[in-house]
Amino acid sequence: MKKQYFFVSDLHGNVSKYEKLFLQIEKDKPRAVFFGGDLLPAGLKYRAHSKANPVNFVDGFLAPAFKELKKKLKENYPEVFIILGNDDPRKEEERFLDHEKEGLWHFMHMKKVPLDDFMVYGYGMVPPTPFLLKDWERYDVSRYVDPGCVHPIDGYRTVDPDGDMEFSTIKEDLQALTGNDDLLKAIFLFHTPPYKTMLDRAGLDGVMVDHVPVDVHVGSIAVKEFIEAREPMLTLHGHIHESSRITGQWKQKIGKTMAYSAAYEGVGLAIVRFTDRCFLSAERLSL
Repeated sequence: MKKQYFFVSDLHGNVSKYEKLFLQIEKDKPRAVFFGGDLLPAGLKYRAHSKANPVNFVDGFLAPAFKELKKKLKENYPEVFIILGNDDPRKEEERFLDHEKEGLWHFMHMKKVPLDDFMVYGYGMVPPTPFLLKDWERYDVSRYVDPGCVHPIDGYRTVDPDGDMEFSTIKEDLQALTGNDDLLKAIFLFHTPPYKTMLDRAGLDGVMVDHVPVDVHVGSIAVKEFIEAREPMLTLHGHIHESSRITGQWKQKIGKTMAYSAAYEGVGLAIVRFTDRCFLSAERLSL
């Protein structure tokens, strides 16, 4: 029986989507599940079970749901790999790290963890956006910021930044994360898609800022250059919900690398499901 692997992203605290995912995990028993960021609801509280008693989403819903899943599946419980995204307050990172110690998941930002004969790498930062929460933003390859976007050193953060935000870049982070590693069997869990691909096309047609047209491609130049130069086996992305609707594609081959996006604009849950050991083919389930 072939092993299966799931990839989801941008669930934004939608309990219905999580519940559909858990049922599909129970049914298919995948070897691993990858979460590509933007996992939490807007704000830091969510009324998970009672309209009268708001609870923290991670401790009140997400971790208990994973614990119940682990209890049901026992030895069939999947390896779980998680990063957060630009909509997720970084002060929640501490809760993910606490539950990592319980064996529920691997929290993967700026880390690498083996999975069978693969190596999984995680990186949650995105290039500058128009949004004000900057916990998970970095300059991309330089201090240039697209028209309409806010510098990472501006906006607000829920925790103190790690490193020098004025000069840190995604490009430097990826070099620090990977060093001289052989990436022939590497799986990269990103939130941002690579720049100017079928996966980073935003619905910004005709938008102007100070008489300058806004770039409709909003992914990372650093990630695109990294993929082209280092040729990892597989890269997983989220962030731009409407991209697959606009381009008609949720996957793209970049050199020797297969890149997939699980970001989804529809009301249901989208799961990218891999059923072969080389990850060269996948299907997207809409539930």
